[in-house]
Amino acid sequence: MALLIYVMALKDKTGSYQRVITFILLIGTISAVLACISGYLLSQHDDYDKEMVGWHQWMGITTAITAGILYFMQRGGKSMRWQWPLVIVLFLLVTVTGHLGGSLTHGSEYLTQPLLGSGDAGPVSVRKPIANVQEAVIYKDVVQPLLQVKCYACHNANKRKGGLRMDEPDWLMKGGKNGAVIVAGKAAESELIKRLLLPRGDEHHMPPKEKSQLSDQEISLLHWWINSGASFDKQIKALQQPENVQPILLWLQQGDSSAIKSLPDIPEEPVTQASEAAIQKLKAAGAVVLPVAQNSNYLSVNFITAGDVSNKDIELLLPLKEQLVWLKLGHTAVGDTALATIGKCTHLTRLQLDHTNITDAGLARLRSLQDLLYLNLVGTKVTARGVQTLSGLKKLRSIYLYQTHVTAGDYAVLHKAFPKTLIDSGGYVVPTLETDTAVKKYEAPKQ
Repeated sequence: MALLIYVMALKDKTGSYQRVITFILLIGTISAVLACISGYLLSQHDDYDKEMVGWHQWMGITTAITAGILYFMQRGGKSMRWQWPLVIVLFLLVTVTGHLGGSLTHGSEYLTQPLLGSGDAGPVSVRKPIANVQEAVIYKDVVQPLLQVKCYACHNANKRKGGLRMDEPDWLMKGGKNGAVIVAGKAAESELIKRLLLPRGDEHHMPPKEKSQLSDQEISLLHWWINSGASFDKQIKALQQPENVQPILLWLQQGDSSAIKSLPDIPEEPVTQASEAAIQKLKAAGAVVLPVAQNSNYLSVNFITAGDVSNKDIELLLPLKEQLVWLKLGHTAVGDTALATIGKCTHLTRLQLDHTNITDAGLARLRSLQDLLYLNLVGTKVTARGVQTLSGLKKLRSIYLYQTHVTAGDYAVLHKAFPKTLIDSGGYVVPTLETDTAVKKYEAPKQ
Protein backbone atom coordinates (compact mmCIF):
# COMPACT_ATOMS: atom_id res chain seq x y z
CA MET A 1 0.00 0.00 0.00
CA ALA A 2 2.88 2.39 0.79
CA LEU A 3 4.40 1.70 -2.63
CA LEU A 4 1.07 2.47 -4.32
CA ILE A 5 0.77 5.80 -2.50
CA TYR A 6 4.42 6.60 -3.29
CA VAL A 7 3.47 6.32 -6.99
CA MET A 8 0.40 8.52 -6.48
CA ALA A 9 2.55 11.11 -4.67
CA LEU A 10 4.84 11.61 -7.68
CA LYS A 11 2.42 14.10 -9.22
CA ASP A 12 1.43 15.71 -5.92
CA LYS A 13 3.13 19.07 -5.26
CA THR A 14 1.38 19.76 -1.93
CA GLY A 15 2.94 16.93 0.04
CA SER A 16 -0.47 15.84 1.39
CA TYR A 17 0.39 12.17 0.91
CA GLN A 18 3.47 12.23 3.12
CA ARG A 19 1.67 11.81 6.44
CA VAL A 20 -0.36 8.91 5.03
CA ILE A 21 2.81 7.17 3.81
CA THR A 22 4.48 7.68 7.19
CA PHE A 23 1.49 6.18 9.04
CA ILE A 24 1.28 3.17 6.71
CA LEU A 25 5.00 2.47 7.06
CA LEU A 26 4.66 2.64 10.87
CA ILE A 27 1.78 0.13 10.87
CA GLY A 28 3.69 -2.08 8.41
CA THR A 29 6.84 -2.05 10.54
CA ILE A 30 4.96 -2.93 13.73
CA SER A 31 3.07 -5.72 11.90
CA ALA A 32 6.31 -7.10 10.46
CA VAL A 33 7.93 -7.23 13.92
CA LEU A 34 4.88 -8.98 15.41
CA ALA A 35 4.85 -11.43 12.48
CA CYS A 36 8.53 -12.24 13.11
CA ILE A 37 7.79 -12.98 16.77
CA SER A 38 4.72 -15.15 16.10
CA GLY A 39 6.52 -16.91 13.22
CA TYR A 40 9.45 -17.75 15.48
CA LEU A 41 7.13 -19.20 18.13
CA LEU A 42 5.33 -21.33 15.54
CA SER A 43 8.62 -22.61 14.12
CA GLN A 44 9.46 -24.18 17.50
CA HIS A 45 6.78 -26.86 16.98
CA ASP A 46 9.08 -28.64 14.51
CA ASP A 47 6.16 -29.23 12.11
CA TYR A 48 7.87 -27.43 9.22
CA ASP A 49 10.80 -27.96 6.90
CA LYS A 50 13.77 -26.38 8.69
CA GLU A 51 15.49 -25.10 5.57
CA MET A 52 12.39 -23.29 4.30
CA VAL A 53 11.64 -21.98 7.81
CA GLY A 54 15.18 -20.56 7.89
CA TRP A 55 14.72 -18.70 4.61
CA HIS A 56 11.29 -17.45 5.67
CA GLN A 57 12.62 -16.30 9.05
CA TRP A 58 15.52 -14.24 7.69
CA MET A 59 13.45 -12.80 4.87
CA GLY A 60 10.86 -11.75 7.45
CA ILE A 61 13.48 -10.12 9.67
CA THR A 62 14.94 -8.31 6.63
CA THR A 63 11.45 -7.10 5.71
CA ALA A 64 10.88 -5.68 9.20
CA ILE A 65 14.29 -3.91 9.22
CA THR A 66 13.77 -2.46 5.73
CA ALA A 67 10.30 -1.22 6.67
CA GLY A 68 11.74 0.38 9.82
CA ILE A 69 14.48 2.18 7.88
CA LEU A 70 11.96 3.55 5.39
CA TYR A 71 9.69 4.69 8.20
CA PHE A 72 12.42 6.73 9.93
CA MET A 73 13.54 8.17 6.59
CA GLN A 74 9.95 9.17 5.79
CA ARG A 75 9.40 10.56 9.28
CA GLY A 76 12.52 12.73 8.99
CA GLY A 77 11.14 14.25 5.83
CA LYS A 78 14.37 13.66 3.94
CA SER A 79 14.25 12.48 0.35
CA MET A 80 17.29 10.44 -0.62
CA ARG A 81 18.22 9.04 -4.00
CA TRP A 82 18.19 5.47 -2.75
CA GLN A 83 14.81 5.80 -1.00
CA TRP A 84 12.89 4.71 -4.11
CA PRO A 85 15.02 1.61 -4.74
CA LEU A 86 14.48 0.74 -1.05
CA VAL A 87 10.70 0.99 -1.53
CA ILE A 88 10.89 -1.45 -4.46
CA VAL A 89 13.14 -3.79 -2.44
CA LEU A 90 10.57 -3.71 0.39
CA PHE A 91 7.80 -4.63 -2.02
CA LEU A 92 9.84 -7.59 -3.32
CA LEU A 93 10.68 -8.69 0.23
CA VAL A 94 7.01 -8.70 1.25
CA THR A 95 6.13 -10.70 -1.88
CA VAL A 96 8.86 -13.34 -1.48
CA THR A 97 8.39 -13.67 2.30
CA GLY A 98 4.65 -14.04 1.87
CA HIS A 99 5.15 -16.71 -0.79
CA LEU A 100 7.48 -18.68 1.49
CA GLY A 101 4.91 -18.42 4.29
CA GLY A 102 2.20 -19.69 1.97
CA SER A 103 4.41 -22.60 0.93
CA LEU A 104 4.98 -23.52 4.58
CA THR A 105 1.32 -23.44 5.59
CA HIS A 106 -0.37 -24.68 2.40
CA GLY A 107 2.32 -26.63 0.54
CA SER A 108 4.76 -25.62 -2.17
CA GLU A 109 2.12 -26.00 -4.91
CA TYR A 110 -0.55 -23.87 -3.26
CA LEU A 111 -0.56 -21.37 -6.16
CA THR A 112 -0.79 -23.92 -8.97
CA GLN A 113 -3.26 -26.36 -7.38
CA PRO A 114 -6.37 -24.20 -7.98
CA LEU A 115 -5.28 -23.55 -11.58
CA LEU A 116 -4.84 -27.29 -12.21
CA GLY A 117 -8.10 -28.19 -10.50
CA SER A 118 -6.39 -30.14 -7.73
CA GLY A 119 -7.21 -27.95 -4.75
CA ASP A 120 -10.00 -28.35 -2.23
CA ALA A 121 -13.09 -29.14 -4.22
CA GLY A 122 -15.90 -29.68 -1.76
CA PRO A 123 -17.41 -32.90 -0.47
CA VAL A 124 -16.68 -34.99 -3.55
CA SER A 125 -13.59 -34.07 -5.56
CA VAL A 126 -13.73 -33.75 -9.32
CA ARG A 127 -11.23 -36.11 -10.86
CA LYS A 128 -10.39 -37.67 -14.18
CA PRO A 129 -12.34 -40.93 -14.75
CA ILE A 130 -10.44 -44.20 -14.47
CA ALA A 131 -11.08 -46.04 -17.74
CA ASN A 132 -11.10 -49.50 -16.14
CA VAL A 133 -11.27 -49.21 -12.38
CA GLN A 134 -10.64 -52.92 -11.83
CA GLU A 135 -7.21 -52.63 -13.47
CA ALA A 136 -6.28 -49.52 -11.45
CA VAL A 137 -3.69 -49.65 -8.64
CA ILE A 138 -5.53 -48.96 -5.39
CA TYR A 139 -2.96 -46.56 -3.88
CA LYS A 140 -1.60 -44.73 -6.94
CA ASP A 141 -4.96 -44.26 -8.69
CA VAL A 142 -7.42 -43.96 -5.80
CA VAL A 143 -5.91 -43.34 -2.36
CA GLN A 144 -3.01 -41.04 -3.25
CA PRO A 145 -5.11 -38.53 -5.29
CA LEU A 146 -7.55 -38.36 -2.37
CA LEU A 147 -4.78 -37.70 0.18
CA GLN A 148 -3.18 -35.16 -2.14
CA VAL A 149 -6.33 -33.04 -2.26
CA LYS A 150 -7.36 -33.34 1.39
CA CYS A 151 -4.20 -33.96 3.43
CA TYR A 152 -0.99 -32.89 1.70
CA ALA A 153 -1.46 -29.18 2.53
CA CYS A 154 -0.70 -29.90 6.21
CA HIS A 155 1.34 -33.09 5.90
CA ASN A 156 4.03 -32.62 3.26
CA ALA A 157 7.80 -32.28 3.04
CA ASN A 158 7.65 -28.60 4.05
CA LYS A 159 4.94 -28.80 6.71
CA ARG A 160 4.63 -31.83 8.97
CA LYS A 161 1.73 -31.13 11.27
CA GLY A 162 1.99 -33.49 14.22
CA GLY A 163 5.29 -34.72 12.79
CA LEU A 164 3.34 -36.56 10.06
CA ARG A 165 4.15 -36.67 6.36
CA MET A 166 1.60 -38.25 4.02
CA ASP A 167 3.11 -37.50 0.61
CA GLU A 168 5.23 -40.69 0.46
CA PRO A 169 4.23 -44.28 1.38
CA ASP A 170 7.16 -44.82 3.75
CA TRP A 171 6.45 -41.60 5.64
CA LEU A 172 2.71 -42.35 5.74
CA MET A 173 3.24 -45.77 7.32
CA LYS A 174 5.87 -44.40 9.72
CA GLY A 175 3.28 -42.09 11.30
CA GLY A 176 3.82 -38.95 13.36
CA LYS A 177 4.71 -37.85 16.89
CA ASN A 178 2.03 -40.09 18.41
CA GLY A 179 3.00 -43.19 16.45
CA ALA A 180 1.49 -45.00 13.46
CA VAL A 181 -1.69 -43.61 11.92
CA ILE A 182 -2.45 -46.72 9.83
CA VAL A 183 -2.81 -50.26 11.17
CA ALA A 184 -2.95 -52.50 8.09
CA GLY A 185 -6.06 -54.68 8.15
CA LYS A 186 -7.62 -52.76 11.06
CA ALA A 187 -9.25 -49.54 9.91
CA ALA A 188 -11.21 -49.13 13.15
CA GLU A 189 -7.94 -49.10 15.12
CA SER A 190 -6.15 -46.73 12.72
CA GLU A 191 -5.66 -43.20 14.02
CA LEU A 192 -6.29 -41.83 10.52
CA ILE A 193 -9.85 -43.17 10.48
CA LYS A 194 -10.46 -42.26 14.13
CA ARG A 195 -9.54 -38.63 13.46
CA LEU A 196 -11.73 -38.49 10.34
CA LEU A 197 -14.76 -39.77 12.28
CA LEU A 198 -14.46 -37.38 15.23
CA PRO A 199 -17.10 -34.59 15.42
CA ARG A 200 -16.06 -31.67 13.24
CA GLY A 201 -15.87 -29.38 16.28
CA ASP A 202 -13.41 -31.66 18.09
CA GLU A 203 -9.90 -30.17 18.24
CA HIS A 204 -8.42 -33.52 17.12
CA HIS A 205 -10.73 -33.89 14.11
CA MET A 206 -8.96 -34.00 10.77
CA PRO A 207 -8.97 -32.18 8.43
CA PRO A 208 -9.37 -29.01 10.55
CA LYS A 209 -12.96 -27.75 10.57
CA GLU A 210 -12.13 -24.74 8.40
CA LYS A 211 -10.71 -27.01 5.68
CA SER A 212 -12.59 -28.94 3.00
CA GLN A 213 -13.79 -32.20 4.57
CA LEU A 214 -13.75 -35.74 3.24
CA SER A 215 -17.10 -37.04 2.11
CA ASP A 216 -18.61 -40.25 3.51
CA GLN A 217 -17.69 -41.99 0.25
CA GLU A 218 -14.06 -40.89 0.47
CA ILE A 219 -13.82 -42.07 4.08
CA SER A 220 -15.35 -45.39 2.98
CA LEU A 221 -12.61 -45.76 0.36
CA LEU A 222 -9.86 -45.17 2.93
CA HIS A 223 -11.57 -47.51 5.42
CA TRP A 224 -11.79 -50.22 2.74
CA TRP A 225 -8.17 -49.72 1.63
CA ILE A 226 -6.85 -50.09 5.19
CA ASN A 227 -9.05 -53.11 5.96
CA SER A 228 -7.77 -54.71 2.74
CA GLY A 229 -4.19 -54.53 4.03
CA ALA A 230 -3.21 -50.94 3.06
CA SER A 231 -1.43 -52.17 -0.07
CA PHE A 232 0.60 -49.74 -2.17
CA ASP A 233 0.94 -51.90 -5.29
CA LYS A 234 -2.13 -54.14 -5.64
CA GLN A 235 -4.77 -53.65 -8.31
CA ILE A 236 -8.37 -53.11 -7.28
CA LYS A 237 -9.42 -56.40 -8.87
CA ALA A 238 -7.14 -58.21 -6.37
CA LEU A 239 -9.15 -56.87 -3.40
CA GLN A 240 -12.50 -57.95 -2.05
CA GLN A 241 -15.12 -55.31 -2.85
CA PRO A 242 -17.97 -54.91 -0.34
CA GLU A 243 -21.34 -53.68 -1.56
CA ASN A 244 -20.90 -50.23 -0.04
CA VAL A 245 -17.69 -49.72 -2.03
CA GLN A 246 -19.00 -50.87 -5.42
CA PRO A 247 -21.02 -47.72 -6.26
CA ILE A 248 -18.00 -45.59 -5.30
CA LEU A 249 -15.76 -47.60 -7.62
CA LEU A 250 -18.34 -47.04 -10.33
CA TRP A 251 -18.11 -43.29 -9.68
CA LEU A 252 -14.32 -43.48 -10.06
CA GLN A 253 -14.79 -45.19 -13.41
CA GLN A 254 -17.35 -42.67 -14.65
CA GLY A 255 -15.87 -39.54 -13.11
CA ASP A 256 -19.42 -38.45 -12.27
CA SER A 257 -20.27 -37.84 -8.62
CA SER A 258 -23.93 -38.63 -9.30
CA ALA A 259 -22.94 -42.27 -9.70
CA ILE A 260 -22.38 -42.61 -5.97
CA LYS A 261 -26.00 -41.87 -5.20
CA SER A 262 -27.23 -45.36 -4.49
CA LEU A 263 -30.42 -46.52 -6.12
CA PRO A 264 -32.83 -48.03 -3.58
CA ASP A 265 -32.84 -51.82 -3.38
CA ILE A 266 -36.47 -51.66 -2.29
CA PRO A 267 -39.07 -49.77 -4.39
CA GLU A 268 -40.36 -46.62 -2.75
CA GLU A 269 -43.93 -47.25 -3.90
CA PRO A 270 -46.03 -49.21 -1.38
CA VAL A 271 -47.35 -52.63 -2.35
CA THR A 272 -50.21 -54.77 -1.09
CA GLN A 273 -49.51 -57.73 1.18
CA ALA A 274 -48.70 -61.01 -0.57
CA SER A 275 -51.03 -63.98 -0.46
CA GLU A 276 -50.30 -66.04 2.64
CA ALA A 277 -51.31 -69.20 0.78
CA ALA A 278 -48.76 -68.48 -1.98
CA ILE A 279 -46.05 -67.89 0.63
CA GLN A 280 -46.85 -71.19 2.36
CA LYS A 281 -46.57 -73.08 -0.95
CA LEU A 282 -43.08 -71.67 -1.49
CA LYS A 283 -42.07 -72.58 2.04
CA ALA A 284 -43.39 -76.10 1.50
CA ALA A 285 -41.10 -76.35 -1.55
CA GLY A 286 -38.14 -75.55 0.71
CA ALA A 287 -37.75 -71.83 0.00
CA VAL A 288 -37.08 -69.24 2.69
CA VAL A 289 -39.49 -66.30 2.33
CA LEU A 290 -38.81 -63.17 4.37
CA PRO A 291 -39.75 -59.47 4.26
CA VAL A 292 -36.81 -57.36 3.11
CA ALA A 293 -37.42 -54.77 5.83
CA GLN A 294 -39.51 -54.21 8.91
CA ASN A 295 -43.07 -53.13 8.13
CA SER A 296 -42.52 -53.79 4.40
CA ASN A 297 -44.60 -56.02 2.12
CA TYR A 298 -41.71 -56.53 -0.30
CA LEU A 299 -40.19 -60.00 -0.09
CA SER A 300 -36.93 -61.89 -0.41
CA VAL A 301 -37.04 -65.54 -1.58
CA ASN A 302 -34.05 -67.84 -1.10
CA PHE A 303 -33.93 -71.36 -2.63
CA ILE A 304 -30.36 -72.10 -1.53
CA THR A 305 -31.49 -74.69 1.07
CA ALA A 306 -34.33 -76.15 -1.01
CA GLY A 307 -32.40 -79.06 -2.51
CA ASP A 308 -33.63 -80.00 -6.00
CA VAL A 309 -35.45 -76.99 -7.47
CA SER A 310 -37.69 -77.69 -10.45
CA ASN A 311 -39.34 -75.35 -12.94
CA LYS A 312 -42.65 -75.95 -11.14
CA ASP A 313 -41.07 -74.61 -7.96
CA ILE A 314 -40.00 -71.47 -9.81
CA GLU A 315 -43.56 -70.97 -11.10
CA LEU A 316 -44.68 -70.64 -7.46
CA LEU A 317 -43.05 -67.19 -7.57
CA LEU A 318 -45.61 -65.77 -10.00
CA PRO A 319 -48.36 -65.07 -7.41
CA LEU A 320 -45.74 -62.98 -5.56
CA LYS A 321 -44.32 -61.15 -8.57
CA GLU A 322 -45.57 -57.76 -7.31
CA GLN A 323 -43.89 -58.18 -3.92
CA LEU A 324 -40.73 -60.09 -4.94
CA VAL A 325 -37.60 -57.88 -5.11
CA TRP A 326 -34.74 -60.17 -4.02
CA LEU A 327 -34.30 -63.71 -5.37
CA LYS A 328 -31.50 -66.16 -4.53
CA LEU A 329 -31.15 -69.27 -6.69
CA GLY A 330 -27.42 -69.83 -6.27
CA HIS A 331 -26.09 -73.42 -6.22
CA THR A 332 -29.36 -74.87 -7.54
CA ALA A 333 -29.97 -76.85 -10.73
CA VAL A 334 -32.23 -74.27 -12.44
CA GLY A 335 -31.64 -73.68 -16.14
CA ASP A 336 -32.77 -71.48 -18.99
CA THR A 337 -36.42 -72.55 -18.81
CA ALA A 338 -36.74 -71.11 -15.31
CA LEU A 339 -35.55 -67.71 -16.55
CA ALA A 340 -38.72 -67.29 -18.60
CA THR A 341 -40.70 -67.32 -15.35
CA ILE A 342 -38.20 -65.11 -13.52
CA GLY A 343 -38.44 -62.57 -16.34
CA LYS A 344 -42.07 -61.98 -15.35
CA CYS A 345 -41.09 -60.84 -11.85
CA THR A 346 -40.39 -57.34 -13.09
CA HIS A 347 -39.85 -55.71 -9.68
CA LEU A 348 -36.67 -57.70 -8.98
CA THR A 349 -33.70 -55.57 -7.92
CA ARG A 350 -31.35 -58.39 -6.86
CA LEU A 351 -30.96 -61.71 -8.65
CA GLN A 352 -28.42 -64.39 -7.75
CA LEU A 353 -27.98 -67.13 -10.34
CA ASP A 354 -24.46 -68.18 -9.40
CA HIS A 355 -23.45 -71.81 -9.96
CA THR A 356 -26.63 -72.68 -11.85
CA ASN A 357 -27.11 -74.29 -15.29
CA ILE A 358 -28.12 -71.12 -17.16
CA THR A 359 -26.56 -70.21 -20.54
CA ASP A 360 -26.67 -67.34 -23.01
CA ALA A 361 -29.97 -68.62 -24.36
CA GLY A 362 -31.70 -67.92 -21.07
CA LEU A 363 -30.15 -64.53 -20.34
CA ALA A 364 -32.17 -62.82 -23.06
CA ARG A 365 -35.32 -63.64 -21.07
CA LEU A 366 -34.20 -61.28 -18.31
CA ARG A 367 -34.39 -58.14 -20.46
CA SER A 368 -37.77 -57.32 -18.92
CA LEU A 369 -36.19 -56.76 -15.47
CA GLN A 370 -35.77 -52.99 -15.86
CA ASP A 371 -35.40 -52.43 -12.08
CA LEU A 372 -32.56 -54.94 -11.71
CA LEU A 373 -29.52 -53.55 -9.82
CA TYR A 374 -27.43 -56.65 -8.99
CA LEU A 375 -26.92 -59.76 -11.10
CA ASN A 376 -24.72 -62.63 -9.94
CA LEU A 377 -23.66 -65.01 -12.74
CA VAL A 378 -20.57 -66.50 -11.07
CA GLY A 379 -19.80 -70.09 -11.99
CA THR A 380 -22.19 -70.27 -14.97
CA LYS A 381 -21.61 -70.98 -18.67
CA VAL A 382 -22.56 -67.53 -19.92
CA THR A 383 -20.34 -65.69 -22.40
CA ALA A 384 -19.76 -62.03 -23.16
CA ARG A 385 -22.18 -62.24 -26.08
CA GLY A 386 -24.97 -63.42 -23.80
CA VAL A 387 -24.23 -60.78 -21.17
CA GLN A 388 -24.38 -58.06 -23.84
CA THR A 389 -28.05 -58.88 -24.49
CA LEU A 390 -28.77 -57.25 -21.10
CA SER A 391 -27.23 -53.88 -22.05
CA GLY A 392 -30.72 -52.38 -22.10
CA LEU A 393 -31.01 -52.71 -18.30
CA LYS A 394 -30.12 -49.09 -17.52
CA LYS A 395 -30.31 -49.42 -13.72
CA LEU A 396 -27.94 -52.38 -13.54
CA ARG A 397 -25.23 -51.44 -11.05
CA SER A 398 -23.16 -54.61 -10.68
CA ILE A 399 -22.61 -57.83 -12.65
CA TYR A 400 -20.53 -60.66 -11.18
CA LEU A 401 -18.80 -62.77 -13.85
CA TYR A 402 -16.11 -64.76 -12.05
CA GLN A 403 -15.56 -68.33 -13.31
CA THR A 404 -17.75 -67.84 -16.40
CA HIS A 405 -16.89 -68.22 -20.09
CA VAL A 406 -16.19 -64.49 -20.30
CA THR A 407 -12.51 -64.15 -21.23
CA ALA A 408 -10.04 -61.45 -20.20
CA GLY A 409 -10.24 -59.94 -23.70
CA ASP A 410 -14.03 -59.58 -23.44
CA TYR A 411 -14.04 -57.09 -20.57
CA ALA A 412 -13.17 -54.06 -22.72
CA VAL A 413 -16.23 -54.78 -24.87
CA LEU A 414 -18.44 -55.24 -21.82
CA HIS A 415 -17.28 -51.95 -20.31
CA LYS A 416 -18.49 -50.19 -23.45
CA ALA A 417 -21.79 -52.04 -23.38
CA PHE A 418 -22.30 -51.28 -19.66
CA PRO A 419 -20.62 -47.87 -19.08
CA LYS A 420 -22.48 -47.27 -15.80
CA THR A 421 -22.10 -50.77 -14.39
CA LEU A 422 -19.40 -52.24 -12.19
CA ILE A 423 -18.28 -55.47 -13.89
CA ASP A 424 -16.76 -57.75 -11.28
CA SER A 425 -14.30 -60.30 -12.69
CA GLY A 426 -13.57 -61.85 -9.28
CA GLY A 427 -10.38 -63.73 -8.59
CA TYR A 428 -9.68 -61.85 -5.37
CA VAL A 429 -6.58 -62.51 -3.36
CA VAL A 430 -7.13 -61.81 0.32
CA PRO A 431 -3.94 -60.50 1.97
CA THR A 432 -2.54 -62.50 4.88
CA LEU A 433 -1.85 -60.22 7.82
CA GLU A 434 0.14 -60.81 10.97
CA THR A 435 -3.07 -60.43 12.94
CA ASP A 436 -4.69 -63.36 11.08
CA THR A 437 -2.66 -65.94 13.00
CA ALA A 438 -1.77 -66.59 16.59
CA VAL A 439 1.49 -68.16 17.70
CA LYS A 440 1.21 -70.59 20.58
CA LYS A 441 4.49 -71.13 22.36
CA TYR A 442 5.13 -74.48 23.87
CA GLU A 443 5.38 -74.48 27.62
CA ALA A 444 7.02 -77.42 29.31
CA PRO A 445 4.81 -79.08 31.89
CA LYS A 446 5.68 -78.31 35.44
CA GLN A 447 7.48 -81.14 37.21
